Amino acid sequence: MAMSFEWPWQYRFPPFFTLQPNVDTRQKQLAAWCSLVLSFCRLHKQASMTVMEAQESPLFNNVKLQRKLPMESIQVVLEELRKKGNLEWLDKNKSSFLIMWRRPEEWGKLIYQWVSRSGQNNSVFTLYELTNGEDTEDEEFHGLDEATLLRALQALQQEHKAEIITISDGRGVKFF
Repeated sequence: MAMSFEWPWQYRFPPFFTLQPNVDTRQKQLAAWCSLVLSFCRLHKQASMTVMEAQESPLFNNVKLQRKLPMESIQVVLEELRKKGNLEWLDKNKSSFLIMWRRPEEWGKLIYQWVSRSGQNNSVFTLYELTNGEDTEDEEFHGLDEATLLRALQALQQEHKAEIITISDGRGVKFF
């Protein structure tokens, strides 16, 4: 079931690919870019990327218009996403990043709702079971990358709703 991506109107507007000097216009433009990045990554279940991959992807490169957001502007958009809590740099050089279309707390809430709904409190799961098990196939967190899953579980652990544990074949989690 391939879903097609609905590009926002701005994506077909050449000036969108040049950061605007007017402060108000730029704020609206950055909000539109942030929304576009999150929607695109969510649809494609893309959790991490390098800046070089981002620059070459259709996300920042409109082949039809022959317009590409410059690298410096991509950095500004990514930094804006970081400030909002939707991006985490994976290295000191800021060349690769984790993109979180949902913040870890939001993922944790979805996971905990599923645990409660399915009557699995006080149960232990491997990380694999949570993201790849048959029981979670219809859940939005199914297929979630391990880095994001761990951040979500750490958020639940801080709320005393879960505990990340070490089990014989890796890591797991116990829900309360």
